[in-house]
Amino acid sequence: MAAVLTVPLAAALTAGPVVGPALVWVALLGPGLCALAVLLLRRRAVVLVADVVASSVVLLCGVALLAGVADGGAAVVTAGGLLRVDPLAGYLLVVVGAVALTATWGGLSPGRARSRRGGRYTALVCLFLTAMVLAVVADDLGVTWVAVEGTTITTAFLVGFAGGRRAVEAAWKYVVLASVGVGIAFLGLVLLYAATRAAGDPTLSWVRLVTDRPAVDPTVARMGLLLAALGFATKAGLAPMHAWLPDAHSQAPAPVSGLMSGVLLAVAFGAVLRIQRLDAVLLDGAAVRTLLLVGGLLSLLVAAVLVVTQRDVKRMLAYSSIEHMGLVAVAAAVGNRLALAAMLVHLLVHGLAKASTFVMAGRVLAVEGTTAIADVQGLVRSAPRVGVPFLAGAVTLLGLPPSGLFLTEAALVVAGLRSGYGWAMAIVLVLLLVVFVGMGRAVMAMTLGAPPAPAGPPEPAAAEALSAPLAPVSLALAAACLLALATPLAGTLDSVVAVLGGAP
Repeated sequence: MAAVLTVPLAAALTAGPVVGPALVWVALLGPGLCALAVLLLRRRAVVLVADVVASSVVLLCGVALLAGVADGGAAVVTAGGLLRVDPLAGYLLVVVGAVALTATWGGLSPGRARSRRGGRYTALVCLFLTAMVLAVVADDLGVTWVAVEGTTITTAFLVGFAGGRRAVEAAWKYVVLASVGVGIAFLGLVLLYAATRAAGDPTLSWVRLVTDRPAVDPTVARMGLLLAALGFATKAGLAPMHAWLPDAHSQAPAPVSGLMSGVLLAVAFGAVLRIQRLDAVLLDGAAVRTLLLVGGLLSLLVAAVLVVTQRDVKRMLAYSSIEHMGLVAVAAAVGNRLALAAMLVHLLVHGLAKASTFVMAGRVLAVEGTTAIADVQGLVRSAPRVGVPFLAGAVTLLGLPPSGLFLTEAALVVAGLRSGYGWAMAIVLVLLLVVFVGMGRAVMAMTLGAPPAPAGPPEPAAAEALSAPLAPVSLALAAACLLALATPLAGTLDSVVAVLGGAP
């Protein structure tokens, strides 16, 4: 539907220099205006749907911009060059919009809209979207850093939104650890700027660094790029800088957990990909590639060890996110065209599936009154409108056919074998098997088997969850199964891979 609606916009984008920049500003300012409308109007209907509208705006603009810049189209530049949409930025905009629409539409809650704090929640989600869009479309790495820090501020309030000691502790832990990571990235960007200044061309513009290729001091530039990649990798949830993620995802409202797992991690990793490209252009590319390979394998190891011991379903899903970001990092380290194409599809498919599953985990909490794995049984029989979609989302995340993740993981293994990373692919397969067994066992225990005897009529929150719309989750999971087979995406993926400098 989004592609059909944006065909005229894409045609206009390729025909003139005005529509493209306007779409960038609409994608950037639209969510902010929705937040302003929530705070000023304070009407229940606005509070209920403003974040859904903001997500739809980002998705439509992202599809139109991607259609215009893919397959050889010129990048869209505005704000004096500070904002720039190339195929990678356009693709990430689509990921942000699609996953955010799944999380916000699936997380519609009339009960929350009626509450006194409902407006604050919706406004924060819209501001969170604004920060992510800015991080994606910024050409200047300094602006990207500011936007990533903006995501920390907005999500910190969302993580602690439920109140209570555990939520507040999770919010503070997130703020401290994420700020450490962002601080490391800041130091790295300072060193990178110093290296370019010493080379006579002081800049943090990504496109200028890639095209001009200044003769930077290799020691200073390598240290700066490594620190920047490590700092942004903290926000991407890669081990060993992952400690904030399980607590934050388990305590945040379910739609926010879906946004953080499905979108925030991808946006932060987009910054890592930009840094990796600079390392390949300005230096030899080995430093950041090694960092990503080690971080990816370590993330898979952490997920495999800890996912089997989890007792809370949201924490289990959080460790699943660490697993998938580990796979993404390994694919980026392999770096050939097949690996990068698989990585890009994996980011989108994982985002859709993880947002859907987190939304359903929120409904499990509303129906069962708990997210403890041991206390939830027979969901498919006791609450099929919750149990069946939750099971489908979990199966998709586990990579069982027809999940698109099955194809992307298989493509990653093939790409790794072609590039001489057979030892790494063997480790990946073993750790994936461990995660599959641990997570699969927990999901089967929750969804299958005999349900407990009903305790009486459902509570209002449970009734709302049982009547919540299934369309966003169903569409997202269907897309997660079909996108990897969509041959029209091949040209678009080739354009994005070219930006990343994928080797044959």
